Amino acid sequence: MADRSDFLYPRSRYYGQVKPENLVFNANLQEFAQRVSYICNLETSGKLSSEEAYKKIHALWKDLKRTKKQLGIGETPFQDGDRNTEA
Repeated sequence: MADRSDFLYPRSRYYGQVKPENLVFNANLQEFAQRVSYICNLETSGKLSSEEAYKKIHALWKDLKRTKKQLGIGETPFQDGDRNTEA
C-alpha cells in the first residue's frame, strides 16, 4: 500500500538543470501548487470565502517570491552552468 503522504502530497520528478537551489525551488513550487489547489477546492465547496481564499493564496505567492529571491533563481538567465554565454 502506498504511503498516505504520497497520496496527499504528490511530488513530480524534476527535469531541469540539477543545482541545489533549483531543486529547493522546485519543491517549494510544487508545495505552492498543492496548497493553492486545496484552497481552491475549499472555496469551491463553500468552506472558505472568496476573500479568505484570495488572502491565503496571496500570502503563499509572496512566500514563493521571497524564496525565489533568496535562492537567486533567474538572476543570471543567460548562464548555462559554469559557461558564460554572453557576448
